Amino acid sequence: MPVDLAPYAVAPSNSRGRRYREDPPAYRSEFQRDRDRIIHSTAFRRLVYKTQVFVNHEGDLYRTRLTHSLEVAQIARTVARAMRLNEDLVEAISLAHDLGHTPFGHAGQDALNDCMREFGGFEHNLQSLRVVDQLEAGHADFPGLNLTFETREGILKHCSTANARRLGEIGERFLKRQQPGLEAQLVNIADEIAYNNHDVDDGLRSGLIKLADLAELPVVAEQIVIVQHKHPGVSGRREIHEVVRSMIGIFVTDLIDTSQARVHTAAPENIAAVRLQPRALIGFSEPYSEAKTTLKRFLRKHLYRHPQVNAMTEHAQQIVSTLFEVFLDDYQRMPTEHANSAREHHDSEGLAGGARVVADYIAGMTDRFAKQAHENLHNASGSSKAGTS
Repeated sequence: MPVDLAPYAVAPSNSRGRRYREDPPAYRSEFQRDRDRIIHSTAFRRLVYKTQVFVNHEGDLYRTRLTHSLEVAQIARTVARAMRLNEDLVEAISLAHDLGHTPFGHAGQDALNDCMREFGGFEHNLQSLRVVDQLEAGHADFPGLNLTFETREGILKHCSTANARRLGEIGERFLKRQQPGLEAQLVNIADEIAYNNHDVDDGLRSGLIKLADLAELPVVAEQIVIVQHKHPGVSGRREIHEVVRSMIGIFVTDLIDTSQARVHTAAPENIAAVRLQPRALIGFSEPYSEAKTTLKRFLRKHLYRHPQVNAMTEHAQQIVSTLFEVFLDDYQRMPTEHANSAREHHDSEGLAGGARVVADYIAGMTDRFAKQAHENLHNASGSSKAGTS
């Protein structure tokens, strides 16, 4: 780990540690240990078959939750190094931030949230924390991955007051209106840079949006002009790649310059002073914040709500809703381990306890596993009807 960390960065010496005490690692930092546990987790491996925008089977070259997480880590580490923040920590947070995401991206999350509305709702951010704190079962001495407080803090980007009270120490900052560490702030913004610009790339690759349409946005038009000036006659995928790469570059540069200026002005002496700031110190300048918002609006209108994407969204929501309804009605339709857990939680907490286990099971599915599970239910229903007719 770098020895020249800024005084306001997170370091092993100022970490709040782990929920369950462990001997310190011999050849790694505590945050490298977090990263390694995340990489070896079952939930992390599943991300390779979870949707970013396009369902996995629609093409081999589109982003998945796994490649997105790696891209977030790459951007976050670049900024962390420039600002003398903890690279190991930002990498761990980046790789873990989507572990709780459902199959089928936001469509799956929205459907599962609707299903869970009577039982406390579902939010992938909270689910990611639940995965690393409880659901992963790779260690004999404790539940979950027993990650450091700072990695867990970075995973929990936002939280309601009710949930914050329930979460104890990790939820305190939401109740006290405090800021997270700079590394957590950084990953939140790196996530936005990654998904905005790489969704542009995937949208262009799919043909659902055109570079000419994007050229209506000033920030994109400027980069197109720069690329064409530097590479006369460039076209097709090469032009798209250069424009997207240039877009990421200007957003990252502005993020570093603006954040460094804010930190210089605030002059926090340590991480405690960072937490007491009235606003986040990591962020874009006003022009780039507006450019980011404009780009998000464009993608929402022209890509995320495109009829082809909407058709996938509706089908995905139907799959998730059907799975939830069937499994909640009969826990035995799930694998034995999950069925037993659902019954135990039902007995101790009522229907809400069983529903949470059902949500855990569905949220952990990959796109293709969810589709297969849904198809199996349909086939079983068909066979039953055929047998009774």
